[in-house]
Amino acid sequence: MSMSPDIQEVWITLDGQSIKVPADSTILDAARLAGIDIPIICYHDHLTANAVCRVCAVEWRGSRTLLPACVAKVAPDAVIQTSSRRVDRARRTLLEMLASATDLSEAPEIQAMIEDCDADPNRFGEDAKRRTFAEVKDDNPFYIRDYDKCVLCWRCVQVCAEDVQYTFALGFNKRGFDTEIGTFFEHGMPDTSCVFCGNCVGVCPTGALKGKGEIENQKAKGKS
Repeated sequence: MSMSPDIQEVWITLDGQSIKVPADSTILDAARLAGIDIPIICYHDHLTANAVCRVCAVEWRGSRTLLPACVAKVAPDAVIQTSSRRVDRARRTLLEMLASATDLSEAPEIQAMIEDCDADPNRFGEDAKRRTFAEVKDDNPFYIRDYDKCVLCWRCVQVCAEDVQYTFALGFNKRGFDTEIGTFFEHGMPDTSCVFCGNCVGVCPTGALKGKGEIENQKAKGKS
């Protein structure tokens, strides 16, 4: 595809391949142009990149740390590896930690990443601390909130806020390992500013938010 002559471009080396990309590209953008797949969890094409999950981290020659591909911009003559011993080990460990703490039973894309990265979801054993909540929140006619499956990707919070809906019904409660998505003062969804647009359900990658119509379809097909 031809590019406008007024768009500045730079040459980089990506996985040993010399390519020319727009100067304002992120590493993820450059990888997609080169046909290179970088795993993502928190990133979504229609939301602000937030670099929360770090599964997309890559190795940039000369950098002390791995860089998140979804936000790090390319630079002239950069030499970047999207898969190296260091990258693969970090990615594998992140996925193993995620699997040890969260129910990923309805997250097929993440399960595929775990398999592709040769990660062991049981690496930390049965004694690993898990993110568990008292009950599934079923407080409205449209969708349920099962936060045992939440990976804190921020997608639902972003789509509910400035990125799309501007209703700000969802936010963060608590801190650290105990951080959870929730409503202000834990009010039920009908008592919040939620307009039940369904965008949060649409961007959730793990089934933590699920439409009741989908649940009924699964039950009808014997998949409940």
